[in-house]
Amino acid sequence: MRMLPAFIALSVIAAPVVAFPAVGDKAPAVSGADIAGKTRTLKQLAGRKGTVLMFFRSASWCPFCKAQLIAMNESAAGLNSRGYALVGLSYDDSAVLAKFAAERKVAWPLLSDPQSKVIDGWQLRDPAYPPGNRAHGVPLPAVYVIDKRGVIRARLMEANYRQRPQPEAVLAAVDALGQ
Repeated sequence: MRMLPAFIALSVIAAPVVAFPAVGDKAPAVSGADIAGKTRTLKQLAGRKGTVLMFFRSASWCPFCKAQLIAMNESAAGLNSRGYALVGLSYDDSAVLAKFAAERKVAWPLLSDPQSKVIDGWQLRDPAYPPGNRAHGVPLPAVYVIDKRGVIRARLMEANYRQRPQPEAVLAAVDALGQ
């Protein structure tokens, strides 16, 4: 039996390493259509100290996302009083986001990234969903705290998409910055 060299065998079984943007990194660009269809950037939406950017899968079909959005809706004022604007981003189109925002009285910006360009720029596309799947292009759920200079100050992610950073954890991450 012929043996493969070790380096070839390792390259076959080694999983790719995904390098999500880390604390201390400059945040990748963010631009998307808001619920009115107007293109907005994170810089335009930032609070006086920065932004809490929440990547979510879908406000249309994901029950975990809907629950997280509703929970974060209650924390938006607390983040704003701390100087941070809350912004959500998904691959949903603006009409889906507008419908959800109206039904749930979401008053903070939700951005549409239907081609997942921002999601890919942040290296957050969930690899579990191939082309043709309705979830193709969704991000891994994540919450980033980005300061006014565009530097990532905190990242909250869970290994299981069913678990999401709770509003209390997001507020605690902002409070820990002590800005």
